[in-house]
Parts: sequence; structure tokens; C-alpha cells
Amino acid sequence: MREFKLPDLGEGLTEAEIVEWHVAADEEVKLNQPLVSVETDKAVVEVPSPVTGRVISLHGEAGDVIPVGDVLARFDTGKDDAPGVVGELPSAGVVMADTTGSAASAPSAPRKPRVKAAPSVRALARELGVDLTRVEGSGPQGRITAKDVARSAEVRGGAQDALAPSPPAGNDEKLSGPRRAMFRSMTASHRDVALCTVMDDADIHDWESPRDFTPRLVRAMVAGCRAEPRLNGTFNAETGVLSMAEDVHMGLAMHTPHGLIVATIYNAHKLSLEELRGEVARLKKAGAERTLKPEEVRGYTITLSNIAGGSSRYATPLMVPPTVGILGSGAARDEVVAVDGEIAIRRMLPLSLTFDHRCVAGADASGFLSAVLADLKPAS
Repeated sequence: MREFKLPDLGEGLTEAEIVEWHVAADEEVKLNQPLVSVETDKAVVEVPSPVTGRVISLHGEAGDVIPVGDVLARFDTGKDDAPGVVGELPSAGVVMADTTGSAASAPSAPRKPRVKAAPSVRALARELGVDLTRVEGSGPQGRITAKDVARSAEVRGGAQDALAPSPPAGNDEKLSGPRRAMFRSMTASHRDVALCTVMDDADIHDWESPRDFTPRLVRAMVAGCRAEPRLNGTFNAETGVLSMAEDVHMGLAMHTPHGLIVATIYNAHKLSLEELRGEVARLKKAGAERTLKPEEVRGYTITLSNIAGGSSRYATPLMVPPTVGILGSGAARDEVVAVDGEIAIRRMLPLSLTFDHRCVAGADASGFLSAVLADLKPAS
């Protein structure tokens, strides 16, 4: 008998929540066949079967949070392998090992109806409280689509509105996925980091198109990193070492229906504005659909956050350790300012730069923000 343990699905991730099993106990599976979908802090990930064989038991149900390294499933491969490590999943670092015990004595999960749906659709169904086994798929080969889930939720909601009693006044929410990750990372940031914020306004009056906001800010932050490289890197508090990165891997903090997600624009310093536009659009779409890959939500060296919801101007954005800098952009507005000694009305963009004051000085942060402002001012 072999056991399969939850692999490390991403840098720093210690657990994952089971979204949906794609197999059942006693079922025959093939190598790399979809085994289970799990929700990490950043995305819904489909974990494949590491072997060909028969499923002896599944461990955990939908909604259970499983620590990395805990047993997910046990298999009978029909082979006599030597004790110890017998196989790995190279892409996820999964280790399978021989265990003692028999198939007859192992507990088994109840067999569930099979459904065909993408991980993002399964996540949407979970949010809307839709049972996918009761949804008729309209996609190819009966695959369930997001529209099918939404339609089912509307029908179910209408029936419940007519028959169900009024809900209680309060509404409780168990934090999961990105919201659980936000709780952990923001707690660590507030507890462990000496946070300090400097603020200023960028003159963007001469910009030709507002669609350039995020790409232009990314490019400006690259300029800031070149002027003050201490802001672009990570800090190890135990060793007291600040590691300044040569490449700029931009963390893009995005608000999604599932919570806050930080996706990574790798090598942002090498991309043109047009390439940045495409990458920003792609990551935002993947973030909203929960289809970001594990490698797309890690490895960033500095972060950009849009805090412009509503009329917000300035803020104290919190970076996620071990990074040491995050820039927040507020809501742009027309302001009365002095230009060449004359009173003028200009379009201004408020910016807030938070930095880790344990390893970054105020002069470093001011130099970074000055470089950002200078890059944003030209029209091209």
C-alpha cells in the first residue's frame, strides 16, 4: 500500500483546503489523472494522481484544511516495492512511501457522483452554495460552466426566497483561501515589521489615456527600484540580511471576489508598456477566475496596490514579509496646485509608500518615491 501526502504547492504555503475529490474509494486511477482540487491561499489547484492503481482510501472532505505533508490518499498499485521512498512527483515535490496496514482495514470515503467542471467553476459553486451534482452542464461533453452554476444559484435562490424563513440579523463568515491568507500575512506584517509610510502626489495631467494607470505605475516603480535598490528585495530578520534583487518582480495586489490576491509580474523591468498592459490584464482575469498557477503568486520583490476604491486618497498599505516595500495608488482627482508660480488645476494621483523601517531609511524611501514621481510626470 502506498500513501500520497499533500505536496508543497507553493512558496511558503503550509496548508490547503479540499475543494472537490475527482475520484472515489475503490476506483481505478491512472498516473496524472485528476485526483483532487485544493484551494491554497492564492488559487485553486488540481492535484494529479501520482500512480496508476486502485484508490484504497481518501482522507478529508470538501472544506477540510489539510497541512502540507499530511496523507491525502492511499493506493494499491499491485507492485512489491522496497520499503522507503518509492516515487516522486517532480512538479510538486511529492513523496510516496510504503506504509504498513491492509486495504481491508483502511477507512474509505463514500463514493460521490462524478461531475465535469473546471476548478474555477467548482470554486464559484462553493461560494454560491450550489451542489454541482445537481447541475446539468451545457458545455462540451456535459461539462458544467460558470453560467450553469449562476443559473442554478438564481433558481435555487428564487425557490428559497419563496419558501424559507427570513435569515437571522447577523451573518458569520469563516475565512478561507485568500481571505485566510490575508489574515495571516497582515497579522505577521503588523506584528513583525517596523512600518513607516511616506506620501506624495504625482502630476498625471498630461497623460493621454487613463488605461495606462497600472502599467505606468509598474514602470515608474522600476525606476524607483533603480534609484533606490534597497526597496526591491527581502529582509531576513533572523540573520539581519537585506537581499537586494537585481531583477524587478512586481507583486500586483488585486481585489477579487474571493479576496485579496497578489500575482507576480516577473521581470517587469524588461517589459514594454504594451507588454505590461497585456500581462496585467491576463493576471487580473486569472485572479478573478482562480486559475493562477502556483508560480504566479510567489517570488515578487516589491508590491503595487490599488487603493482607489471609492474616494480613498492615501493609506498605509501593509507589505507581506519578507518584502520591504509596497506602493499604494489612491483615487486621482483634479486639484488646485502651483505650476511655475501660477495657480492651475491639474489631475493628481495620490501615492502612499510603506516600507520596513528596520532595514530601509526614510531617505531611501523618499528617494524611491521621488524617482516614481519623476517617471510618472512625462506624457510618454
